[in-house]
Amino acid sequence: MLTSRQLMRRAGISRATLNNYIASGILPKPVVKKSEPGAGRAPRIGHFPLSALHTIERVGALKKQGLRMADIVSEIDRGPQPDAADTGPAAEERRHDERRHGDRRHGSGSIDVVPAGGVHLTLDRVSGPAYLVNGKFEIEWANREAGERVLGTAGAISSDITERNLFSLLLRDGPAHRAAGADDLLGFHLSIAKNRLSKSALLTFDAELSDDEVDTLARLYDETSAAKPGRILHTQVNLAAGEKDDWFDVYASFFREGIFFAFSPMNAEDDSLMALLARRDIVIRDLLKRRQPYLTPMAVVVADLQSSVKIRAELPPEEYFELINEVWGAVEPKLRKYYATHGKHVGDGMVCYFFPQPDSNYALNAIRCAQEMKAVIADIDRAWKKRKNWTNELMLNIGLVEGREWFGAYQTPTHIEFTVLGDTINIAGRLSDFAREGSVWVTKNMLGQLTSKERELLHFGIRRRDRDGEEILVPNTYSRISNLVDLDNPKYVKFHDIAMLPVAEIIDVAMAD
Repeated sequence: MLTSRQLMRRAGISRATLNNYIASGILPKPVVKKSEPGAGRAPRIGHFPLSALHTIERVGALKKQGLRMADIVSEIDRGPQPDAADTGPAAEERRHDERRHGDRRHGSGSIDVVPAGGVHLTLDRVSGPAYLVNGKFEIEWANREAGERVLGTAGAISSDITERNLFSLLLRDGPAHRAAGADDLLGFHLSIAKNRLSKSALLTFDAELSDDEVDTLARLYDETSAAKPGRILHTQVNLAAGEKDDWFDVYASFFREGIFFAFSPMNAEDDSLMALLARRDIVIRDLLKRRQPYLTPMAVVVADLQSSVKIRAELPPEEYFELINEVWGAVEPKLRKYYATHGKHVGDGMVCYFFPQPDSNYALNAIRCAQEMKAVIADIDRAWKKRKNWTNELMLNIGLVEGREWFGAYQTPTHIEFTVLGDTINIAGRLSDFAREGSVWVTKNMLGQLTSKERELLHFGIRRRDRDGEEILVPNTYSRISNLVDLDNPKYVKFHDIAMLPVAEIIDVAMAD
């Protein structure tokens, strides 16, 4: 067995390159052991089989042949070809290590964890840095240790989510930037980000990055291979800013709500952090409870079942609940598809929030989701007409609004309810009330969040009456609510607060391939 330092020295590679090889699956994850007394300052050292040195030599040879890294990974996966000269004590030890530690292809930088019989550790007792990032690698929660040792936000973190980009914080002149393993830490996060973010998207998140910081980020992005998928990914990083080493195991755990990074000192006497990470339900529940409210761009969708009071009166209670559960059950996959977050159900209605995503426009996600919700309810309508032989039309009236609001949660010991503070949700609710016959209405401001190419995917406008009284659609136009209904009519009095709001009806939208 070789320690990580021995392997780097013999192979002539940096720790960043070593971590890159582990993340790409070229090398197995190290076997971590306590160091012998007097063997060095790191109390726990990663060990690799002798075959790792041979593998690195093969990588070097393949690079000289002009192969790309992806082709090199494929070539290494095939394994070495039999060699009659592959004999002797060194070769035998290498084969022994391979048998003992398994096929290298299963060591892609990910680790498997088994839930412990009882978990006593909770997030507030995690001794090392820990933080949760969303899909755009913006900090949604961080503990005090993360602020002091990694992010440089010991005072206070910005309440604006767009100012919490992880890579911006790591690049600034803070603790992570001064750490001996600064490039290793950035490289580990970039290996995960490459599965979600393009290089151009990553480099344009923060306009205040200096040229040197952009160059560093671009260089490490190019040098880093995308991490192979795994429930938990692992690396080791030296956070020391002085002479004395300060090594940490760093784990990345993946959830629908984001990616959770946790640091454990390598001199830790137990594996309580690993036991906690094995209990995904506990981790995400604790994270959601601790996530602080933040200011963020968002789109809000409010959907109401038309004539729900009439339908409720006509159906037996058990059938009415069956219908409502069928509607929301059928809509649920569409919400997941477009990264929606559930808000509070109001009666028979539904509120959903759409937040910025690294690979798609959140406003377009909301519009497409609304259109797919219409298609779902149309299928349910046909089934219930056949079942009940009635004339009721099952339709969702939908309002869509975009804004910048505070997002947070109301909590009890057993329940978490996400909510938005501000006018956006109220306007979306009013617009849903305004919509009739299963229509989808959107504000002019929300369509303004789309690129011109994205707007070309939409068929939208305002229905007008021509001189003969026939209804026509005037495409790509808007109207104020006050020009669409008679606000002097008591029936429409509730629309006075959105009277001057420019809106349009979404007729159709092209779906993604």
